[in-house]
Amino acid sequence: MSTVHLLDHVAGNVRSLVNAIEKVGYTVEWIQSPGDVAEAEVIHTFQQHPDPKIESTLKLILQVVIASAGYVEPIKQHIEAGKPFMGICVGLQALFEGSEENPAVSGLGLLPGRLERFKDEDKSVPHIGWNSANTSNGGDEQSTQESLYGLRPDSKYYYVHSYAVPYQEGVLEKDGWAVATARYGNEKFIGAIAKDNVLATQFHPEKSGAAGLRVLKAFLDGRKVEKLATRPSAKATKEGLTRRVIACMDVRTNDKGDLVVTKGDQYDVREKDAGGEVRNLGKPVDMARKYYEQGADEITFLNITSFRNSPLADTPMLEILRQTSETVFVPLTIGGGIRDTVEPDGSMIPAIDVAQMYFKSGADKVSIGSDAVTAAEEYYARDKKLSGRTAIEMISQAYGNQAVVVSVDPKRVYVASPDSTAHHTIRTSIPGPHGEEYCWYQCTIKGGREGRDFDVRQLVTAVEAMGAGEILLNCIDKDGTNSGFDLELINDVKAAIKIPVIASSGAGNPGHFAEVFEKTPTDAALGAGIFHRGEYTVKQVKEELQQRGLLVRQYEEDI
Repeated sequence: MSTVHLLDHVAGNVRSLVNAIEKVGYTVEWIQSPGDVAEAEVIHTFQQHPDPKIESTLKLILQVVIASAGYVEPIKQHIEAGKPFMGICVGLQALFEGSEENPAVSGLGLLPGRLERFKDEDKSVPHIGWNSANTSNGGDEQSTQESLYGLRPDSKYYYVHSYAVPYQEGVLEKDGWAVATARYGNEKFIGAIAKDNVLATQFHPEKSGAAGLRVLKAFLDGRKVEKLATRPSAKATKEGLTRRVIACMDVRTNDKGDLVVTKGDQYDVREKDAGGEVRNLGKPVDMARKYYEQGADEITFLNITSFRNSPLADTPMLEILRQTSETVFVPLTIGGGIRDTVEPDGSMIPAIDVAQMYFKSGADKVSIGSDAVTAAEEYYARDKKLSGRTAIEMISQAYGNQAVVVSVDPKRVYVASPDSTAHHTIRTSIPGPHGEEYCWYQCTIKGGREGRDFDVRQLVTAVEAMGAGEILLNCIDKDGTNSGFDLELINDVKAAIKIPVIASSGAGNPGHFAEVFEKTPTDAALGAGIFHRGEYTVKQVKEELQQRGLLVRQYEEDI
């Protein structure tokens, strides 16, 4: 088995990258210092490798270049020496001259061009989800029948970023670079580049399912170009962000102490019969794998077990993340207990340390609920001034705003007219109990048990300012009804913010997913009970979306 050397930037989920590398047949060793880059001249002999030119070389996968740590020159020398180099996400961005995100910081300057922030007038930023990496530079259709490092025009790959290198036709190609592009709205950007010993991807191959694993293996095996078996159709090669379908699982301990997937109000998940046992819908790791194989674009765990009151005791949930990330190569989100907590021995555990525990165990994002409401209320009490001390601010500063999801639990409050409340109202097509034509959405905490004098627009605009990268928009009125998503709520929230929104609560059939994508600009839609009860599969939902002309990612078998 061959060795891959990995430079960890100590931010985010590197466990999944390790798992992906091991999945395709390689072992991982860590770059601990700049000196390791030069000293590791011979890491492992590839005695069974099909290409002898790749034998006895260092393969370095870089997630980020930390200039202050002294890695710039060793990495430049590594690349110039012709040793295999792969950069992921920021690893691609660092090869260019710089970024408008921080003009004072220079990139490696190995390639011409600078990163620009996506325009948010017509779309959400960050760009989160599954998009193309097409090696054709002439339009939306693939014009070649060759695959670059396993990239296929009918595959989709997982991106999460706010800045990108705009694609300029011919600029990199004239210097011998092969370029794969993606399109977000009207902006075309670089999704991957390759030349000689270098491959860099803006997307995350370790989070891109079988398609991403194929890219990793092709690079590590030294297979740069291969013929495609069949020429893909124009429909299959269409560039653009797909519609994300997310499977969510409430996880808690049952009366035997086992962690199970359950459903119902998170404070009332017991069966209604005489036994009153916790509703057991399956084992979390097994169900996550099942939804992954059905084509779920992301998996979310909501930790509603008592362990969340003591992060240091939450080893069962951490183990679920570890095991899931070994076989599920799509983004994993964990919610519940991401806050400052006091251990039974009186020691304080900051929220950022709790988040780090989850990231190291395999999570890509953390979801914050009730504590986000409290933080937002305090934000307004300070006259919309940031404190820098909230969980949202600290985690997003350390790991990026794409790592922080805020879970919102609003419910309708009907009023006779907009003048009868100080809160933002909408005119609704669903009249209230006394014929009211207006309502506002009240924020709640503690699983909907406690309402606050605070509306959903106040909340989402506040957490966006704090650094949240995504909103998980639930709806108490719709939860468990199987009557479809609250379209009015989703449209109202989307009109107020620029970050992505995940629609949740109310899905009862695949048509409800199609409806929310057709009638709102939501970025993703989430289902729970519809999947847990076996009424419909993720695959059936995606088939419905595809039949309605909506762009979705198709599940690919493991390599």
